[in-house]
This record gives sequence, structure tokens and C-alpha cells, in this order.
Amino acid sequence: MAVPCPWARSRCGDGRLENSHLVPLPYRWCWAASSGGPRAPGDRHHPPQGPYLAPLPSAPALAVAAGSGGTMRGSGARLLWLLVLSLAWLGPAWGDSEGLKGQEEDGEVVAEEEEDEDDDVVSDELEEEDSVLVLHEHNFDRALSEFRLLLVEFYAPWCGHCQRLAPEFAQAAAMLRNGSEAVRLGKVDATAQVNLSTEFGINAYPTLKLFRDGNRTHPLAYTGRMDAEGIVRWMQRRAGPSTTLLQDADTAAAFISAQDMVVVGFFKDLQGEAAQAFYEAAGEVVDVAFGVTEADELFEVYGLSVDTVCLFKKFDEGRTDFPVDPAQGLNAAELTRLLRVHSLELVMEFSNETSSRIFGAKIPHHMLLFLNKSVEEQLALRDDFRKAASSFRGEVLFVVVDVDGYGATVLPFFGLTPADAPTLRFIKMENNRKYQMAEEAFSATAVRDFVQAVLDGKIKPHLLSEEPPEDWDTRPVKVLVGKTFEQVAFDETKNVFVKFYAPWCSHCKEMAAAWEELGERYKDHEDIVIAEMDATANELENITISGYPTLHYFPAGPGRKMIEYRSTRDVETFSKFLENGGTLPEEPPVVTKTPENSTGTEELSPSGTAEARDEL
Repeated sequence: MAVPCPWARSRCGDGRLENSHLVPLPYRWCWAASSGGPRAPGDRHHPPQGPYLAPLPSAPALAVAAGSGGTMRGSGARLLWLLVLSLAWLGPAWGDSEGLKGQEEDGEVVAEEEEDEDDDVVSDELEEEDSVLVLHEHNFDRALSEFRLLLVEFYAPWCGHCQRLAPEFAQAAAMLRNGSEAVRLGKVDATAQVNLSTEFGINAYPTLKLFRDGNRTHPLAYTGRMDAEGIVRWMQRRAGPSTTLLQDADTAAAFISAQDMVVVGFFKDLQGEAAQAFYEAAGEVVDVAFGVTEADELFEVYGLSVDTVCLFKKFDEGRTDFPVDPAQGLNAAELTRLLRVHSLELVMEFSNETSSRIFGAKIPHHMLLFLNKSVEEQLALRDDFRKAASSFRGEVLFVVVDVDGYGATVLPFFGLTPADAPTLRFIKMENNRKYQMAEEAFSATAVRDFVQAVLDGKIKPHLLSEEPPEDWDTRPVKVLVGKTFEQVAFDETKNVFVKFYAPWCSHCKEMAAAWEELGERYKDHEDIVIAEMDATANELENITISGYPTLHYFPAGPGRKMIEYRSTRDVETFSKFLENGGTLPEEPPVVTKTPENSTGTEELSPSGTAEARDEL
């Protein structure tokens, strides 16, 4: 099965995804409604249904029910009414002995109920699974009071991404527990603990939040890597001092030379606002050691006169300075971004180890050199590629992809094979638009001019397209490719309904039979075309597919209109949509009682039905 490409910003649905969500890179977390699992194939997740005990109807309710009974009419109904009224009037006048007996019996019932309730009370004891605290609403406060730092994972049992995180989370929990009893990891089944899920606004699985010093109202969102080492580093940075105080030249020199990359903050006042912003950034960039100093000696040694943050590294330019603007001060978020950008090598090698750094830096454009590292002539191309990269630091990230190594996994996304190397591609991360040189040249000047031309909007994107199958238009469901899409979808004499899918998408597979049945139903209609297109192998200039499956309806007539279908994926609803000219007929709303312990709400698609799909 094809693996979704990291540059495609996609992931296949181990869990269900909201139609409106995009998956942020590089995290392949399971986005879902803050809810339970799917009700049925194709459904989006709905609010969890907590235990619901319907109350017994009251006497007036019984009376109304009796008066409106389907078969009770005339005198029978009137007799029942009289009986109810008589019981209401005569009850208080009955003997004391009867009343006492009734009270006694009622007392027995109440006592039994109280005993049952006592049996159901959940303890606040803290239990563990693989060194991870198992938390629920009855022991959550106790955990907050006992541990100074508590990182809590809110998960769903059915979520594939949560299942993959579980062993890493457990390993991190064991490592941290051995280091300090004040730092612990816990987990909450958000589908069962609805009150906790609602309180903390959980709308994605897994979601990790850090609770510090028992503070329940302002947890900190986890921003580290989703592996054991990353979790441990992130927690250790928050458990201890985030920076090392450097007091003299020898200490500073030893600190800087000890590691490949360090950050040092030079501040006249370590209690000032700029220094506080520096400490905040140090808590976020956990893969780099941070030092801080206010010593005049060190300002002089490193040639500084004003507050400055310096990034020292044993590659590329060696040192990058970020002076603090006296008027605007130091912004922690912007400093974090700059440090992540400049901590990357000028040219990155794409690998399993560097993938999270490449996408985590959130640089908006990538320039890729695909080559075979086992071919010496191709390796030599890296020199000019590096020369071109220096002009675009922070705006375009230059990446080398080995087509004979780890990079082979991303080749299909770019429509490439190993035989195409060496070759260059530019990609805009916001919409996955790819750009290719008309005539490839690998000199530094040619690469630099090409990148600038793309940034200036002077080059059109390179669109992938398969060749159309010979029988593409003879099947009940027409098979479209990039080359044939325009002529079919925008045929002014046809109403065209298109499914955009990915071969690896589980939701697409679930609805495949319904789409084929729809094609059979309308294959003899002259003015209706049912079609599909593999959106991973075919691209369109003016239509961006942001999730799988995506369904678009192109009505007949001029104007190149397009309507997105976002309702239930079954043949009957599809047919109603088609027969009604691209809309669903109005239907009276179904009113149902909202169960207790439920949020009672869910985000609906424009057509009123929640559906799942794999997002890009």
C-alpha cells in the first residue's frame, strides 16, 4: 500500500477526521470530534453517549399518555381519568398504618438504592499502567496535588495514532519516574471521561497537556516530538532550569564548545522582559542547550554592546546573532521560530531522523534536489545547490533527497522514479503546488534564478497527470485524469459528479461500492456523468483537494460552476442530490432527546450530516 508522502500533508485514517481540519506537519495525530468512535462506516465521530437512565414518567405524564392512547377512546379513557383523580384525592385520607407501611417500604427501597450508589462510588486512588497514571474525574485533582509537573495524554482507544504513541509514552513515563517523583505522565480516555474532555476542550486525539503546580485552569499545550526521547527532553526542560548561567569567559567557552549547537542570551538585566522571553523560548526549543549571561566581560569577549541572542553552531556560518530591538523588545514566539530556522543546516538531507525538523521549522517553501547518492557525478551537484540556498535562508528550505534511500518513499507524490534523478522540484507547502524547470540546469545561478522566478509568480505549477485508460469513458463510473478533466467536468451539456480519492484512503474504500452502484444507476442518463479521479496522481490548476474523499458536482451550463457535496455517502442521498440539481431537498428536522452526560452538539457539514475523510 502506498505511504502518504510527508510533503502531501496527509495521513490515512486510523481515526476519523473532521472535514474542516488540516493536519499540521509533522504531526500525524488523530484529529477527531471530541467524541467516541464511529457509529458506522463513513460516519464522523459523534459526541460520546454517557450512561443514560430515563426517569420514570410522573403522574401527569401518565395521565397525558393515557388520555392520548391510540386505542383508548370514550368511556374507557374517562374511567381511567377518574381512577387517576380518585387516587390523587384519596391517597392522603388512607389509614396511618397504610401510610406508615408505605413509608417503611419506601424506606427500604431508598436504603437499597443508597447501597447500590455506594457500590458505584469511584475511588480517588491513583493506579498505573506501564508507569502511566490512569486518570479519571474522581482522581484527577489528587494527581494534580501530588505531582508538580503532570503531562496528561487525552486519547481514544480506537485511535491508531494513540495506539502508536502508547509504547513511546510508557517508555518516557518510566524514564521520568526514575529521575524524579515530582514529574509524572498520565492518561485519560477522553471518550469515557466526557466531563474532563469537555473541560479541557479536547478536539483531537491524542492531545497532550502539561499541568504545573496543581493549576487546573491553565494547562500548557505540549509542543515537543511524539517519541519517548522527545517527551523526556521536553519535560526535563520544564522540570529543571531551562538555561545555564555563564559567569566568565572560560565557562562560556567550555559550554559553547561542548556541543554542536548552543544558544546564549546576553542580557544586561537577567530579570528584564527580554530575558524572560528568552527563558520562554528555551522551554520550547528543547533539542538545543541554552546559556545566559549578564557579565560585562562576556559582552566584550563576544563583541556585543546590546542585549543579543547568539546561536553558536559547528556547521554553515558558525554563528548567528539576533539583536534585541530596544523599542519592540524580544518576542518569544518569533525568537523560537528564528532559532528553529537557523538551527537547520543550510541544505538538509531528507531522512527519518531529519523529517520532523524539516517540517517542524514551518518554512513555507521547499526546494528539492533528487539524486542518487551512490552516483559520484550526482553527488557533485550538491555544491552548487548549497551556493544557491544561501540567498533564501528562512524563506525556502533546500533539501537533498536520495532516490535510492529513504527518499524513495516520497517519489510517487512527485510523479518521479529513481531513473529520473538527478532532478529538481520546488513545492509550496500551503497548497502542495509543485514547480519544475522547463530545461533543467544545476548551476547555482540557474537554481537561484528558478527559485526567485517561482517566488515572483512568473512560473506556472507543474501538474501531474496519468494517461487515460483506453476504456475510461465506457465504464459506468468514468475514469478521469488531469489531461481529460477539463473537457469532461466543464462540458456545458452534462451534469458531472466527481469523486476525488486516494488509493490508500480507508474512507474512499468504504464508499467505493456505493459510488459504483450510483454509476450503474445513471449510466443511461444522457445528461448525468458519474466519474472519479485519483487525486494523488493527477493535479488540477484551479482546484485544490484538501481531503479524501472529496466530492464535487459540476452542473451543466456556462460559468464553470462547482458545488461541493458534503452529506451522507450513500446511493439514495447521492440520487436525491442529483435529481434535485445539486442540492438536497429540505427535510423536517428530527428532534431527539439529548442524553445526559453528552455535549449535545456536533459540528455538521453544510448539508447537515457529519462525515469522515482523510485530510491533507
